[in-house]
Amino acid sequence: LCPPPGASKGDVREKVWDYLEASGLADFPRPVHRRIPNFKGSRQACCSIKELDVFNRAREVKVDPDKPLEGVRLAALQARKTLLVPTPRLRTGLFNKIVPPSGATKEILRICATSQGIKEYSVPVGLDGKARVDLVVVGSVAVSEKGWRIGKGEGYADMEYAMMVSMGAVQEDTPVVTIVHDCQVVDIAEELLDDHDLTVDYILTPTRIIKTNCKRPKPRGIIWHKVSYEMLGKIPILKSLRYREKQAGKDVTLQDEHSDLANANAPAALNEKAMAENTRPQAATGSAQIGQHYVESDSLSPRLEGSGMITTVYVGNISPSVRVSELKCALREFHATPLRLNWQGAQHRAFLDYKDKATAESAVSSLKGLSLGGNTLRVELAKNQRNKGQVEINSQK
Repeated sequence: LCPPPGASKGDVREKVWDYLEASGLADFPRPVHRRIPNFKGSRQACCSIKELDVFNRAREVKVDPDKPLEGVRLAALQARKTLLVPTPRLRTGLFNKIVPPSGATKEILRICATSQGIKEYSVPVGLDGKARVDLVVVGSVAVSEKGWRIGKGEGYADMEYAMMVSMGAVQEDTPVVTIVHDCQVVDIAEELLDDHDLTVDYILTPTRIIKTNCKRPKPRGIIWHKVSYEMLGKIPILKSLRYREKQAGKDVTLQDEHSDLANANAPAALNEKAMAENTRPQAATGSAQIGQHYVESDSLSPRLEGSGMITTVYVGNISPSVRVSELKCALREFHATPLRLNWQGAQHRAFLDYKDKATAESAVSSLKGLSLGGNTLRVELAKNQRNKGQVEINSQK
């Protein structure tokens, strides 16, 4: 396969997908178009990973959930390595850790390596799960012997890697391996590569092990100005990473961020105050708030009385270490500031009042997946909207 001069990434993908189907090399699931393609001989290519020192030395391995990588997932489980698999489309976090039942037979391990097993035998790893990945294995549509990679075009592998960098889960020298058919190893023009594109160090095919010696640097974290609001909405954990990086003083301006959102930087003094509080020793955190309710209303609070429009949002699973100032800071950051905040830190929850249901639902959507103090918050419309008193609060634990 030799892509013509001037071919785009899309052209290269179509050429590979078409060739795999036309030559009878494509394997289940079919057709391979729009996927990381499975191919005949994928198990053989996967088995050769056992010949790599980087695999044998690795204790924690991240392997994508694609079908052609099933053999690598099995090899990792058989070698009793910690196996991390990204959640599908990153909808519920970043990783799931595959945990086979104790005394698992070879057959059970085989099931654990499949997409079904990933669903049945996995536990989520949170943002503060302290993952330390020693080896990354990704699928590809096409790859060059220089280590330049083209995925299926949705950017998830690149984003997963960038998020791992942001989390401190991978280092600059963490090796990246891909598994492909020989026909997927093609010439790729360097001008097709972007800063966020992940490169690979090893290519495994049914007949070869290629060490690329790639010198092109890998992504060094999330390139926020290339992230859209749409992507932020689709990948909840991105919101938490963005919030964390903003607190650390990094520029997290998004691709389509409008100038009016610059006003989000206005309460800088409040942000600094929250950050200062966050850095205090845990024992010194505000015990005055523990065991008592904290209610804060803004100038619109008179509308709360007797108004049928007000809609309440429940925020649960709040870590004991989180202060109300941190939640308020996050609410401002995600443009979800309520009319009133009812903080109940001792019960690890808070209630937020919004002017109407649409605003409340928008806030739920914005805050979904947010992690504070190591806990992913549970955010939903409060169950009882008719009575803003004790009935509603007691109904939601």
